[in-house]
Parts: sequence; C-alpha cells; structure tokens
Amino acid sequence: MIKVGLNIGNSKISCAVSEIKNDKKIKLLSYQNFASDILKKNIITNFDNLTSEIKILLSEAEKNSQTKINSINLNVPTNDSISKYYDAEIENFEKEINDLDIKKIINKSEYFNKDDDYFQIFNKINGYVLDDNILFDSPIGNYANNLKILFYKILIPNKNVKTYKNIVENLGISIDSYVPSPLASSLATLSVDEKNIGTICIDLGHSNTSIAIFENNNFIYGDSFLVGSNNITNDLARGVSTTIDSAERLKTLYSSLISSPSDEYEIIEIPIISGEDGQFNQINKLKINSIVKPRVEETLEIVWQKIKQNNLHKKQIKNVVLTGGGSQLEGISQYAELIFSSNVRIGYPKDDFLSEQNIRNPSYVDALGCSLYDSSEFSDKIIAKQGKKEKKLGFKGFFSWLDQYIWYTYNI
Repeated sequence: MIKVGLNIGNSKISCAVSEIKNDKKIKLLSYQNFASDILKKNIITNFDNLTSEIKILLSEAEKNSQTKINSINLNVPTNDSISKYYDAEIENFEKEINDLDIKKIINKSEYFNKDDDYFQIFNKINGYVLDDNILFDSPIGNYANNLKILFYKILIPNKNVKTYKNIVENLGISIDSYVPSPLASSLATLSVDEKNIGTICIDLGHSNTSIAIFENNNFIYGDSFLVGSNNITNDLARGVSTTIDSAERLKTLYSSLISSPSDEYEIIEIPIISGEDGQFNQINKLKINSIVKPRVEETLEIVWQKIKQNNLHKKQIKNVVLTGGGSQLEGISQYAELIFSSNVRIGYPKDDFLSEQNIRNPSYVDALGCSLYDSSEFSDKIIAKQGKKEKKLGFKGFFSWLDQYIWYTYNI
C-alpha cells in the first residue's frame, strides 16, 4: 500500500511517499520539500502561485518514487480547534456486555453530532469505565452494573478545511484523510513504548507550535497555536537591529538556552539593518541568548497552560519529545526538562523507514508522519465493522440488525 503525505506549511511545502507492506514494515520512497512563503500565519496570500508550487512538488515526488499520485493524506493545522471530551453510559443493567451495549451507548453520545461551522477531524473512543474501573480495550464479555464510554474529538473551523481542499482538488488529487498536524508529527517520532506509557510530543515549527499527547496507545489530545521559531528570528532582528537573514543565522549558529560564563566575551559581528554595505555592529552571545530565552520560555509555558486547561497535567506524564525546526536550538531539551519536570529528548524521524540519513531531520516530521497515517488505526473498530457488515448484507441485513437493536433498546 502506498501512502502520500502532503504538508502545506508557512516556510515550506513538503511531500512524503511511503510504502506500507503487509507485515507493517514501512519504506520511504521519496521525500521532497520546497521553500515557500506564500502562507502567512496559515493564510494563503496567493492561491494560484501556491497551487503551481504544489503541482511541481507532487510531480517531483512522482518522479523520485516512481509512483503515480492520485490521492494524499493532507496535514491540517489545528489552530482555532476545539478539543472536546464527552461520555455516555448505561446504568444498572447487570449483565454481560456485548457489542449492542457498546452501540447503544455510542448512539446516546455526541459521537454522530454534526456542526455546520466545524469539521470533525478526529473522533474516537478513549476508554471504557466499568463500575469505576478503566479499560482501554474492548469490554465485551465482562460483567458490570454500569458501563461508561469516554470519547475525544477535535473540531476545526470548516473554512480552514475548505481552503486546503480547494487547492488539492484543483490539481485533480483526492484526499484520503485529513490528518491533524500534532498527530502527524507524533507518528513520525514516537516509539510504540512512548505511545503506551504516555508522552507529550511538541512540534516547534516555523509559525506554529503543536502539541500531541499519547497514553495507552491512544491519541488523547492535539492542539496548535500561532507561535513558532520564526517569532524568535523576528525578536532577534528587532532586538539587535539587524536583517532577517542575519537574525536567522544568529538563532541557528549562536543562540543557546544554557548560559555559559564565556557568553559575555564571545563577540559576533552583524550587518546593520540600514542596508549600507560594510556597516556592522558587534554584539555578544549573552545579548542573543537574552532575547531567545524569553520567547522559548513563553512558547513552552503556553504548551503547559493548554495541558493544564484540559486537566491533562493530572496524568503526570513524564516523557516529552521536542521536534520540528525549533527543537534544534542548543540546550532546549535541558531547558524543557526544567519547565515540564520530565524526561526530554529531541524527536527525529524514526530510523526504521528512512531511505537516506539526510532526511533524519526534525523539520521533516510533519509530511513524513502524514504519510504514515492509516485511518483504520484511528477509527473505532465496532463502528467500522458494522459499516462493513451493512455494506455487505445490503438493506435486508441492515434492517435485520435494526430490528434486533430496537428490540434490545426497549427490553434492556
């Protein structure tokens, strides 16, 4: 099976083509990315130019992977999203739990609710509560007095999805799945163990920072906000009165979040913003770090506040993975350890599917993870199974199931 991930970012557009074999082993066939500044804070400034750039990108991906691209997984930022936790339950039924119990609770819940203004990009069962005991696998076959199902969904504004959809469909490409950007980044970086024991994955991108949290192999939270490493570049440009290119160089080569006594004496020459040739100022590394550090601290504090707002800090997850271009700042993992009181590592794309080591870069995780997304792994099996059964049996089979369901509903 061939999967294609497309990321339309604020600093680059990128495409990954992966082959997922029957034994679940993955081979990366192609990764392409082009610098692009047509998106400004996720707003398209030139629709036609962006469409042309994506067309060229997909053409290059086809050549390198020797694959015809007819459909893609589309990476979608979750800015302005709504995370919603909800539940539904059956009380006092004192019987063995079967699949009809599960379906009845799902139908009682908000699972199938629609909102005209929002697109439901993620919606899944998070767990089951049997008489105050939590299960993360199917409870069918157990006995309980009460059964509650816990759900989690992410809603994003419809207008955001329609904009991206227009671009892709204008190219004659269909969309297999819309992938929340926090989930895409985590799929490329987190190990199976990290997903199971609980991990916070933070993607420090160019203009966005995204947060994904996994626990018990469930994706339990995803969100994004418009602060990224580009804010650091702009802060430096303003703070030391230099050009944007020079500020980017200062950030990449000289900034550090860990102070050193020598910082005061390490002198760097920077061009003056006036643009006069041969005009330079001198600053020390201490000055650079004094500008970078507050912005990084603010970004990580926003992440922590969002986690607290959703009461996820109570889970006391002690593993943090930093990825994205901003994760390459010197000393950021040690600094994040202080803020989150957790073990922190830098999240590189997983080695097991990379074709070339030069792709092992945290900046590439969004498109790579998007190409790994399989909707069946994030769908509720009991609903998917019923859908397949109805399709196979047709109307006769469906109404047979409906008669059984109605009888069960009124006789429980």
